[in-house]
Amino acid sequence: MPESRPDRGVSRANAADRAPEGREHAWWDIPLTIAIAVGVVLLITTFVVKPFSIPSGSMEDTLGIGDRVLVNRTVYHLRDIERGDIVVFDGSDSFVPASAAPTRNPVTGALTWVGQSIGLVPPDSTDFIKRVIGTGGDRVACCDAQGRITVNGAPLDEGDYLYPGDSPSTQDFDVVVPNGMLWVMGDHRSNSADSRAHQGDPGGGFVPESKVVGRAMAVLWPLSSIQALPIPDTFATVPSARAGS
Repeated sequence: MPESRPDRGVSRANAADRAPEGREHAWWDIPLTIAIAVGVVLLITTFVVKPFSIPSGSMEDTLGIGDRVLVNRTVYHLRDIERGDIVVFDGSDSFVPASAAPTRNPVTGALTWVGQSIGLVPPDSTDFIKRVIGTGGDRVACCDAQGRITVNGAPLDEGDYLYPGDSPSTQDFDVVVPNGMLWVMGDHRSNSADSRAHQGDPGGGFVPESKVVGRAMAVLWPLSSIQALPIPDTFATVPSARAGS
């Protein structure tokens, strides 16, 4: 007897019957994948690292307006804030009144949060980025006979990061940083409303360490400006607050 063969017509029909079911399950694969990816990104930017868009020229030439920097949100769980760190912080109640924080409805608030988390939306007016010059217990003063800022009596050679043509400060000051606080300044001293400009405010110009979001580790954008942001060598010569007192 002739060998029986499978009915190819039936097989094709069965395959055709199954095809719509496969397509029915495939339509949500892409949206689900995108949703998972966005969720992972938001988790990372909320708890680990996040991009931050530079809103002003106060940190030029180190950071230009519109530069995107990568902010490490976990580093200060592992070590203390150090002199020379570039930090992003919430300036509410220190640099600006708490009432300066923008109010948004739930929809615009969520969209803004997502946009800021991926660096596409500028930061709020209460967010600042500056360089740490003094930490708790430090005595920071301007200026010595050569016009240099001193920390615990040690002069800072700021040529590596100070804006070209700027002096370390045209405003005299002599402060002792309270414990748990920071004295911060912009690299573009003549264009920076930093701790010097807020000495008359309730916070005395100091920023609470608890308001620090994280440390700016590197410039990510534009490509021509990609660089790491290490602590300048000048801060290695600063003695401890006790030794300098």
